[in-house]
Amino acid sequence: MVYIIGHRGGRNLWPENSVSGFRKLSEMPVDGVEFDVHLTRSGELLVIHDATLDRTTDHTGPVCDLAPGEHKNVTLKDSDGDAIPALEEVLAIFKDSSLELHIELKVDANGVAYSGLERRAASLVDSFGLAGRSLLTSFHSDVLQTVREVAPHIRTLSSFDRAAAERLGLRSGLKKIEELSDIIAIEKSLLATHWDEITSLIPLDRLGAWVPNHSADLAYWLAKPVRQITTDRPDLALSVRGS
Repeated sequence: MVYIIGHRGGRNLWPENSVSGFRKLSEMPVDGVEFDVHLTRSGELLVIHDATLDRTTDHTGPVCDLAPGEHKNVTLKDSDGDAIPALEEVLAIFKDSSLELHIELKVDANGVAYSGLERRAASLVDSFGLAGRSLLTSFHSDVLQTVREVAPHIRTLSSFDRAAAERLGLRSGLKKIEELSDIIAIEKSLLATHWDEITSLIPLDRLGAWVPNHSADLAYWLAKPVRQITTDRPDLALSVRGS
């Protein structure tokens, strides 16, 4: 069975990376949840996708500049007053579930990795006893390398897209991250175009596709012998898989 992972908590169903969305997703028979973490200058781990507040909240500016506790006063757009959650809030929601946690370690607005984010995130995952159900994920090989060094007991996932393939080369790029990753999640059009080449390099049980969201697309990928799909429509994916 192909795993269904709710992307940013299922962002086409409710505000992305929101507590309300995570709670609703935790009640669905999906296999996992994906969400994003940034590190503020004061050391807080906040669950939000962008490095800036502008797109998804009623505030502007870099996430990393938020003062301690200020995230509680930042409201997510199109929500019923949801604030940016801290990582510990999200881990608490899923602690008693069976869902796999795909925790993406983000970089700052300049594309620079946050110093210490890997160790801090791993430590918090450990404190909740969730290391066995968690994967620390990134688009950046240097982040994954640091995870391997500071938290070798937690699995890793590398996200790979066309930009990475163009920058690193498809084969050389995949070979580089294959050594650092338990799972490799590839943007769906890249994976479809280069299926034979990619599957000759990466075992199917370590391969994922992102982000199919429509019925036909979901049916196509759920019929493939991959480990997982990551989708913004976990409800639709469950319906397609069930049929």
